[in-house]
Amino acid sequence: MTKITSLLVIFIISHTNSMDYTFPNDFMFGTATAAYQIEGGWNEDGKGENIWDHLVHTRPELIKDRTNGDIACDSYHKYKEDVALAKNLNVKFYRFSISWARIAPSGVMNKLNQKGIAYYNRLIDELIKNNIVPIVTMYHWDLPQYLQDLGGWVNPIMSDYFKEYARVLFTYYGDRVKWWITINEPLEVSTGYAFNALAPYLRLNNAGYYLAGHTQLIAHGKAYRLYEEIFKSTQQGKISISISGLFFLPKNAESLDDIDTAERANQFDRGWFSHPVYKGDYPPIMRQWIDKKSKEESSPWSILPTFTEDEIKLIKGTADFYAFNHYSSRLVTQESGDPDSYYNSIANYYASVDESWLKVISCITAPVGLKKLLVWIKNEYGNPPMFITENGFGDNGQLDDLDRISYIKGYLNATLQAIHEDNCNVIGFTIWSLLDNFEWMDGFAIHFGLVKVDFNDPERTRTPKASYTFFKNVVTTGRLITNSFSKMSEL
Repeated sequence: MTKITSLLVIFIISHTNSMDYTFPNDFMFGTATAAYQIEGGWNEDGKGENIWDHLVHTRPELIKDRTNGDIACDSYHKYKEDVALAKNLNVKFYRFSISWARIAPSGVMNKLNQKGIAYYNRLIDELIKNNIVPIVTMYHWDLPQYLQDLGGWVNPIMSDYFKEYARVLFTYYGDRVKWWITINEPLEVSTGYAFNALAPYLRLNNAGYYLAGHTQLIAHGKAYRLYEEIFKSTQQGKISISISGLFFLPKNAESLDDIDTAERANQFDRGWFSHPVYKGDYPPIMRQWIDKKSKEESSPWSILPTFTEDEIKLIKGTADFYAFNHYSSRLVTQESGDPDSYYNSIANYYASVDESWLKVISCITAPVGLKKLLVWIKNEYGNPPMFITENGFGDNGQLDDLDRISYIKGYLNATLQAIHEDNCNVIGFTIWSLLDNFEWMDGFAIHFGLVKVDFNDPERTRTPKASYTFFKNVVTTGRLITNSFSKMSEL
């Protein structure tokens, strides 16, 4: 890193708006990655094809820069280098996902791939050797293609396939893995079945959207209960599901209509997957509006499936901590003359951004939304332990990534305020991502890493950015403020 970059990082750290709050001593800082986005080795050592392999190979024109994850960051071979980068950050944990098709090529557990199982054993052991806690995501969007051919997440039987997959992971890794995420961002997974958005890139509209979400909730519940009944007494781990979502703020804070609309939007977005886990069943307003919309469209039944009483009991109480990913916020109103507003036809709201919020590529900075979201979770679900399992900023890949530093600083500051001013029980914060990686439909056209990866270099050379130094300082000191140049230079 250049001397100029170091000085800029020090300047930004020293001029934060924080009131000099500190993070709790046991607060967990870490970074996150996902298997398809970093591993490569897409068909190596017995790994099967997943829905992203299938999409990028059969429809390469759908990816913005026509790239794919065949090699990605080559972390399948360079995982020790990645662990060393995480260790140098002084982070408490590293969140990564397991490729289902690397464990079982077809996704069915009657034929396991021992080389794939061995890879994750090596990664977990390397993390533990370096005093880094492994946080494992079981499913981060990469369903084995065979299971997709059976219908994927719109087929209710997928919950049983997932349960048996979870059983294998608990059996092979649960002696060392004590933090589990069942499914990452079930809402985004559901868009892949509804709106030609992500793999498997289907357009089943809202019926597919809500059915895929329904199956994932049942799958999560089955995996949690399996752990609870068979593994928890000996392994003593914790399990949750990472729920994504924007936070919706009223466009006019004085308007009761806008306040009600923002609450409805939040229930449709975050409440969709939170409410069944924490309160049982879907949010009442979500049920009311979707049932009404289905009736207006002369559907013979509601496009929002109904849980049985046994399924409600299965899912309720299946989170040992509230895991969530958050990147940005939106302003909402019922009426809008703004042609750039996004309209949600089911929940009847228009969403837009405040002109004062920083926008770079597709990232919109609005840390005020995170503070309000943390308070919302506290009030809605009884202040559970809250773990921010993703937060990050995408740019063009520059090493002097000052916009990323500003973004992270703002969201860390919002977290501190929520902890100290609102008594929110926040226990961890995760930066997406440790590495620049394959960003799904954007390919390599957008970069989220604290570490730059040269995708034109066969060696996939890694170079820490300015934000890497910034985040290391926060992790090491537990603070956003430092006035010590010498202390900074030692990191």
